[in-house]
Amino acid sequence: MLQPDGRVVMISGAGRGIGRAVLERLLAAGYRVSAGLRNPAQMPPRDGLFVHAYEATSAHGADAWAAATLAEFGRIDALVNAAGMNNRGTLLDPDETAFDLLWAVNAKGPMRVIRAAWPSLVASGEGRVVNLASLSGKRVKNDNLAYAMSKFAVMALTQEVRRLGWDHGIRATAVCPGFVDTDMTSHVTKVPRDKMSRPEDVAALVEVVLRLSNTATVAEVLVNCRHEELL
Repeated sequence: MLQPDGRVVMISGAGRGIGRAVLERLLAAGYRVSAGLRNPAQMPPRDGLFVHAYEATSAHGADAWAAATLAEFGRIDALVNAAGMNNRGTLLDPDETAFDLLWAVNAKGPMRVIRAAWPSLVASGEGRVVNLASLSGKRVKNDNLAYAMSKFAVMALTQEVRRLGWDHGIRATAVCPGFVDTDMTSHVTKVPRDKMSRPEDVAALVEVVLRLSNTATVAEVLVNCRHEELL
């Protein structure tokens, strides 16, 4: 298994929810972390932590963040794309605003971060990409088609990273949670908060796939707080 010594991980959406849980776990494990946040001032300084402004809807935000990370640490070994939104857009609603926003943030956002960090991941020889997808990227169980379509796209993105990066030692994993007790699910009432998955547990799985060697890659991790027969 790969050891964290000296390895640098970029984490988007690191200010809250799953992204924040991943940041805390990886820092505690000895990784150096570059956190991409809308508001860097919200993250207090800590050893091994570099904070940079990042807006997923910006066409060049990922390039600036990756360049700053290289300037700070001199390398990039892994990405955790945790930034995401869960706005609602349905099939029969002619207003496509939610579709456009979720596509920009959930699908194109991680694609741009991967593209910006690609040369460094290749240079690492053991580059890792973890995309926070969703069980909504594996099946459709409610009318929020905008969110599901964006997460299906994340699954396709992960598969392409695995294909294109394989001979360079880059390994990619889609982590697909169901309901997780974060602010993104604050509107959910059909599942009690104490019955939802914990962000800390998802973060533990992220660390595991970051540590696996090139010969033990995991394509998808499905995480659920409920029983589903087909998952």
